[in-house]
Amino acid sequence: MLDVHRLRVFSSVVASGSVQGAAANLAYTPSAVSQHITALQRETGLVLFERVGRGLRPTPAGLVLAAEADAVLARLGEAESRVADLRAGRTGTLSIAYFASAGAAWLPSAVRRVSEAFPGVRLDLRLSEALPADPGVRADLQLIVETEGFAPGPGFTAHRLREDPYLAVLPREHARAGEGAIDLLDLAGEPWIDNDVADGPCRARLVQACHAAGFAPPFRLRAHDYPTAMAFVSAGMGITVIPGLCSVLLPPDLRAVPVVRPAPVRTVTAVLRSASDGPPLRAALEAFRALAAGDPVPGPSGSGHRSRPGPIGQDGRPDVLT
Repeated sequence: MLDVHRLRVFSSVVASGSVQGAAANLAYTPSAVSQHITALQRETGLVLFERVGRGLRPTPAGLVLAAEADAVLARLGEAESRVADLRAGRTGTLSIAYFASAGAAWLPSAVRRVSEAFPGVRLDLRLSEALPADPGVRADLQLIVETEGFAPGPGFTAHRLREDPYLAVLPREHARAGEGAIDLLDLAGEPWIDNDVADGPCRARLVQACHAAGFAPPFRLRAHDYPTAMAFVSAGMGITVIPGLCSVLLPPDLRAVPVVRPAPVRTVTAVLRSASDGPPLRAALEAFRALAAGDPVPGPSGSGHRSRPGPIGQDGRPDVLT
């Protein structure tokens, strides 16, 4: 295999027309340049130069190799530039997976932050309600709702963003719609509208809280997403209880009231692939942390725009799990 460093020296000798000229250009001694050329000729088995007066002229074989060397060195320069761009986050791909309510509440602001700071990075956005078991198909950053016994797994870190308390969604004319909080047990006599799949972690936390209050939620209708469940509330079919982040989807004719005693809460966490650590990934995490805390999302030059905070229960001190 040809030595790239010797090709650089050889190319410099061809361009300058002498060992002395190449040595000056490369800040080498003439002896060092001569040794590299001798080693390259031995390596290739070719005579690469012939003497012309006090200078050197490439042989026909030397001219062919010089053209190939220039192409190799140019391609290597491109590769080195690409590596520098990747290291600095100026190019490449960043994949972000999110669950629906986090996508609605946070994703646009976070994506704008990353896109403004790293316009050359392509963003791969995926809707995913659960963390894939296969690490190979996971995104570089995934927003999840923690399940019981959650661990990020080898090669990943978890950054807790916020505790997300639940809200009762009531018609505007409901007797309790104007209150600052409502006991969960006070909703036991209402017709409930389900808003999640039967085995969803968010639904499980709500049902557990109801059981702790001494009743099972009396579901009248079973929708499997928050917007549809709230549409049923708007239609006068009952009430629904949602995590706080979902309040960004709240129709204007409804009211959201914090639920207490007991207060169901879900933990929202960002799971990061360690091998993808770099400026774009760190910028995305920084943006999600700010959004979770209700702070301005920092801009590329340190400026920021105000995020839309959730109504309650924000925690700006994230934990990190490895």
